[in-house]
Amino acid sequence: MGIIIWLVVGGICGWLASIIMRTDGQQGIILNIVVGIIGAVIAGLLFGANINDGITVMSFVYSLIGAIILLAIVNLVRRGSVR
Repeated sequence: MGIIIWLVVGGICGWLASIIMRTDGQQGIILNIVVGIIGAVIAGLLFGANINDGITVMSFVYSLIGAIILLAIVNLVRRGSVR
């Protein structure tokens, strides 16, 4: 059951990050989930967030920030500038 919750939260974080970075039209649900999960990993590395603590408001915010950072890096590599 825990993996399903992480997939849903990852999808929501990836979706919100894609809306913020204006890449929502280019991504599907699978890519949103991947971006959200990788964003959570990035957040764990940058902020020292522990994913074993469960889903809290702060872990959600950290995952969202990590997903935004990931999309900014992808935009920088793809287009040469961050939108």
